[in-house]
Amino acid sequence: MSPSQRGTEPLVLLALTAVALVASGIGPHDRATWLLETGPVVIGAAVLLATRRRFPLTPLLYRLLFLHALVLILGGHYTYARVPLGFWAQDWFDLARNHYDRLGHFVQGFVPAVLARELLLRRTPLRPGGWLFVLVTSVCLAFSATYELLEWAAAVLGGSGAEDFLGTQGDVWDTQWDMFMALLGAICAQLTLRRWHDRELSRPG
Repeated sequence: MSPSQRGTEPLVLLALTAVALVASGIGPHDRATWLLETGPVVIGAAVLLATRRRFPLTPLLYRLLFLHALVLILGGHYTYARVPLGFWAQDWFDLARNHYDRLGHFVQGFVPAVLARELLLRRTPLRPGGWLFVLVTSVCLAFSATYELLEWAAAVLGGSGAEDFLGTQGDVWDTQWDMFMALLGAICAQLTLRRWHDRELSRPG
């Protein structure tokens, strides 16, 4: 990929994200839940725009962030417990609940793992290896735990109105499952993408 293409692709992905975000905002199941779920997309996009020139990310990471945004946007439109994709999987595999939220939390570990890895490799003396793996995994677990605390705060403040945002679907172990899926996502990302990521980090520009 040429430097010009690497500079254009993030803007294309941003435009596609904006289109998806606007479309998801048309008649969402619950407007408050939509705002809570898509808020991180808007904040993340603003940060990426502000830092695009002085700290451009690798194409791999931009693409992963785009996919993560789509997962959040879809969940925001339907609420995680009502996403049709989850119902289809529930029917196909005879599952007891809609597991789209499990996918969301897996991605919540998978994508931030690559982000944390890139930041640590570019801004600290750390090199690929065991300590990097441990620290990236720890960052993702901390991020997941922080998100669960935010959900808890939303439940306290919103009462029953926060049920769509929590998406527990009656599972008393939902918080633990969420963090486990994020942990699994962080480990899988590092095991499957580390060589691809290292190649992109080694390229000039």
